[in-house]
Amino acid sequence: MRGKKKTVWRVLLLLGMLFLSGMTVFAAGENTEYVPDLYATVWSLVPPVVAIVLALITKEVYSSLFIGILIGGVFYSGFQFEGTILHVFQDGIVGSLTDSYNMGILVFLVVLGIMVCMMNKAGGSAAFGRWASTHIKSRVGAQLATILLGVLIFIDDYFNCLTVGSVMRPVTDKHNVSRAKLAYLIDATAAPVCIIAPISSWAAAVTGFVEGEDGFSIFIRAIPFNYYALLTIVMMVAIVLMKMDYGSMRQHEMNAIHGDLYTTPDRPYADAEDEIDETKGSVIDLLFPVIALIICCVIGMIYSGGFFDGVGFVEAFSGSDASVGLMLGSFFAFVITIIFYAVRKVLKFSESMSCVPEGFKAMVPAILILTFAWTLKTMTDSLGAKEYVAALVGHATGGMLSLIPALIFLVACFLAFATGTSWGTFGILIPIVVNVFAGNNETMMIISISACMAGAVCGDHCSPISDTTIMASAGAQCNHVNHVTTQLPYAVTAAVVSGITYVIAGIVQNFVSSTMTAVICLPVGILLMVGTLFVIRAVTGKEE
Repeated sequence: MRGKKKTVWRVLLLLGMLFLSGMTVFAAGENTEYVPDLYATVWSLVPPVVAIVLALITKEVYSSLFIGILIGGVFYSGFQFEGTILHVFQDGIVGSLTDSYNMGILVFLVVLGIMVCMMNKAGGSAAFGRWASTHIKSRVGAQLATILLGVLIFIDDYFNCLTVGSVMRPVTDKHNVSRAKLAYLIDATAAPVCIIAPISSWAAAVTGFVEGEDGFSIFIRAIPFNYYALLTIVMMVAIVLMKMDYGSMRQHEMNAIHGDLYTTPDRPYADAEDEIDETKGSVIDLLFPVIALIICCVIGMIYSGGFFDGVGFVEAFSGSDASVGLMLGSFFAFVITIIFYAVRKVLKFSESMSCVPEGFKAMVPAILILTFAWTLKTMTDSLGAKEYVAALVGHATGGMLSLIPALIFLVACFLAFATGTSWGTFGILIPIVVNVFAGNNETMMIISISACMAGAVCGDHCSPISDTTIMASAGAQCNHVNHVTTQLPYAVTAAVVSGITYVIAGIVQNFVSSTMTAVICLPVGILLMVGTLFVIRAVTGKEE
């Protein structure tokens, strides 16, 4: 513990020295755009790396993120005090909170928190837990049910994380599944499922980045090559069926079997548990709000894409704004749920309204971490991290052609890990891939676009500053650092197997068609994944 405190104090002391070394006033010319001296250099990746390392060492997320933000501000301002403060607070925190997309996501998050509180107070969650206890008899069954629900809710990863968490938490708790394992199952069925679902907010984002091509068609053809997403799903099911865990997850699961679902002293979202009523409500009081939420969010998504103005369903989903659609959909689902509970007389209007501050309060940890993560992304953007990585990829494409998909996968992993954003990674790398391969080698373009998507999801999984990782922690009501540290060995395992499979695909595509490449390489990847898990089980079994 003393070592962790010393690490934090050393970083703070370094920041203080940097501030004192540049107390001059920071002011850029009004007619010229300010470009920092460290723009588009390796230093642009230092702030997120510092934040991630500190979070993993100290187990303290808020201060680690803020230190990373401060370092980004210092680099941007050229080590000047006033410029640092203005950039961190005005451009960073305030800019992130006033961004319409971000604010829509926060509204969606708060409304979901309120609805979860309402479902608990109405007794719907407890009733579902009682129903599930008669149908789900084992820990394996509880985990498989969580995976199945996660696969079925493929519209959006945020929606997936919070909905699956609120529905399955009572069931997994009953069967002594640790909160860390629940968070992993939620996270592994969020982005990986959304990135291979043609009708999802992620598909819409990817198709928007493929300029000059039929984005939706390319997305469909890229699905069999999205090895990280597909192999993560295979790995998750195999781990549950094989009843194996490794890394720090094993300790969490062993403790959970003996009644300790958390392992660490921290009990996040503990106040939310006070609202559960075991005496009233039925399963319909949970199912109806969830179904209403799904229907309303789908309508909201296609509305934002212009469906009601004559645009086709697929085109409307491809052109939708996830922030607007989820915000509007969740609001109407909230209103419908209030009316439904009032008609059924399980929750009075006044009781529903009392859930508003409680639901908001339950989501404060997720909102804080999201705000800091968005601010840190603003810092890296202002330092030109995208341009630096794009230049690296541009130089790398001159190497061996067969290794390019694996290389792009690794670059996407690192970029998404450092910035905490999958969609930002798509936006940087996919246009580069299209420019390099369009009209020259269509099969390699498809495989490389898949590698961009797979790497982005992988880095997103590994990163503690990723919004999806944060949402999974919130959905499982799990300590965020616990979720990150327990998920990391699993994500790295899937990443290594995926990287090897991309090397194989890069070689195979030289000899056969795109279809045959998919037919050959995906089964090979699945066999490698399952074989790797058997080896890990043999090794960890001996250690035990």
